[in-house]
Amino acid sequence: MLEGLFALLVFQLLGEACTRLLGLPIPGPVIGLLLLFVLLRARPQLIERLRPTAEMLHSHLALLFIPAGVGVVMFLPRLRQEWLPIVVALIVSTAVGLVVTAWVAHRLAPEDDEA
Repeated sequence: MLEGLFALLVFQLLGEACTRLLGLPIPGPVIGLLLLFVLLRARPQLIERLRPTAEMLHSHLALLFIPAGVGVVMFLPRLRQEWLPIVVALIVSTAVGLVVTAWVAHRLAPEDDEA
C-alpha cells in the first residue's frame, strides 16, 4: 500500500511541476491524474499494484466531505445573503455539465450503420 501512496504522490508532484513550469491553468493534481491514467492505459498490469491503495482511499472518501461541511456552516450568514446567485450558478453549471457530457458521449459513441 505504501508503494501505491508513493506513486500517487509522485504523479501529483509531476502534475504540480507541469502546471508551474508550463503556466497551465489546470490544477496540478488533475494533470497528475491524467498522467497516471496514460501510464495505466499503456501498462495495465500496474493497476493491480495500485488497487489496494485505491480501495483504501475510496473506503475513506466520505471523510473528505467534512471540511466542505464545516465551510458551509462557517459561511452560513454569507450563504443566506447570496443564496440566489449561488443557486443560479449551481443550476447553470449543472446544466452545462450535463449538456457537455451528453455531447461528448454522443461524439464518442460508435456509430450504428443499421439506423
